[in-house]
Formats: sequence, C-alpha cells, structure tokens
Amino acid sequence: MLDSESNPNFNFPKYLDIQPSTFSVAKDSSTLSSIYGHESQKQAIETYGIAGRVWEAAYILNIYLNPPSNLIFNPAFSYEEKRKSIRIIELGSGSGMVGINVALSLKLQLGDRLVLTDLSEVCPLLEGNLEAGCKDPNLRDLIYVRPLAWGNSEHANRIRSELVADQRSHCPPLTHILCSDLVYFPELLAPLLRTLIDLTSRPFASPQLEVLISYKIRSLPKETPFWAAFGLWFTYEPVLVREHLPDSSLSSWRRFGSAFEGPMFIFIARRRPESLEWIIPSEDNDLLAGFGAYGTMHPKVDDTFENILFMSLGDTTE
Repeated sequence: MLDSESNPNFNFPKYLDIQPSTFSVAKDSSTLSSIYGHESQKQAIETYGIAGRVWEAAYILNIYLNPPSNLIFNPAFSYEEKRKSIRIIELGSGSGMVGINVALSLKLQLGDRLVLTDLSEVCPLLEGNLEAGCKDPNLRDLIYVRPLAWGNSEHANRIRSELVADQRSHCPPLTHILCSDLVYFPELLAPLLRTLIDLTSRPFASPQLEVLISYKIRSLPKETPFWAAFGLWFTYEPVLVREHLPDSSLSSWRRFGSAFEGPMFIFIARRRPESLEWIIPSEDNDLLAGFGAYGTMHPKVDDTFENILFMSLGDTTE
C-alpha cells in the first residue's frame, strides 16, 4: 500500500515547470492577496514545488465558501449566526488559501475547529501563511496544522484522537472535509480515497458529515478511475448556482464551475451508510477496482461521474 509520504518527489515531479496562478484570492482581504500574490507564490513554488502554487479549483472553492452577495448556491455552505459548530479537516492544504479563508469565519464560542493538513515538509509553509493571514490569537487557537500523508493510517489516527478529545458535548467531532484540486496524480488516487474512507468511518461517521471537493478536469483517462471508485463509497452531487441580476430578477440555476476554464466542479459528497460495514481492501489496486464495495470482493465501478459529465455537455462558459 502506497502512502503519499513514501515518495518525496510528488511536489517536485520531473520537469516541473509551473507558474503562479492569478485570480481573486479572498473576499475583502488585501493581506491574503499579498500572501498569495504572484511573487509570494513564485517563492513558495521554488521551495515547496507543487504545494506552493494556488491551483485553479481552490479559487472556486473559496468563492463557494465565501460567496459574494450576488450568488446563491444550492446546497449552500452557511456561516449563519445561529448555525451549529463546524469542525473541518482540509486534505492537501498546500499553501493554505482555502483553509485560511475558512478560518476567518470560525467562532470560539461554538467550538469550531479547523485542521489544515499536508505532507510534513509542507507544514512549515502552512504555518507561515497562517501566522501572516490569521493574526487574531482567538482564531489562531481554533486551527491546527498537522501532517497527514494520504493512506497513512497513523497520521489519520492522531488527528482523529485529537479531535475526539477536544470535542464538546454538543459538537460532532467532524462536520466537513475539504479537498481542493487533489485529483490528478494516478499514484495518489487510491491513497486519497483510502484517507477519505478512513476519516468518514467511525467515530466520525455521521449523515451530516460532508466532503466538499473542488475539481478541475486535466486528464480524464488518469482521473476517472478515482471517481469510478469514489462513487461506490460515497454519494455526491455538483453544486448549483444562480445569480441576482441587475434588474432584480434571478438567473436560472446552472452548475457552478461551468463558467470557468476546465471545466471545474464542486461536489458535495456523503458516505454511503451501508459502506460502514464493508471490508476495505488493503491493496490500492483492489480499492480502485471496487473490491470490498457492496460487500463483495469483486471488481465494480460507479457511473455517477460519467452521468454528471453527460449532463454537463450543454454547459456553456461565460
């Protein structure tokens, strides 16, 4: 079984030649704009490789989590005053743009917690950006930076134990898992899926636990095996959006991400309750092939992603 820390070169693949990305990085935040501006990303890429760049799907996840007033999402991610506690783990946080934007809306009195994770060698980048972007000490106390290599059960168990020990009586141990632009390296698809299964198993398992995945298509032949296996263990659907128009009317619903180059998607996923009783294969190839799903040790695939792509054929970019 491969875990994402067993190969130290994933952040520095052969012939790495990437440039900083550009987009609106944060709502009303010049501080975060400077942290994730062109020069800052350039320096981070030199030191941390792929992890130092803000990847495109992170920007649309940030819009979804911090929506402008003219957009309405279905389903929505809410920071309403009367909401319950949110306790979040972000996988593959990289430079931390999504996580730090979420952090600015955490509330101490509700028992909110945020765990930003990545490979151990990337955690200093997360710590530095968190210190620069989240200066409120009360908020900073609600945020942990922890190493989590995908497929590494020891790392996952440490985080699980920490969140359960820190749990208030009225708070669930975990409410959301964030994944931003993580589906690309074929070697890491099974470890990523294994970690998602691990973190949505008991004691975190709950009908309310949501996995939010922002995703940009880069190579369907390489990426489709993840979705074919993911859908066996999770149900998921794309986020829709509509807009307040200048004439005070509302636009039609459309899939959020269709207006961006990619195409891009945000999926809201939940663990299939029956899958909590299934045996998880120890071999990565078997996990991606569907062994263990539906209680049988036979290969199988899920067609949810294929159906979403088919329904997206009519999408138009703006």
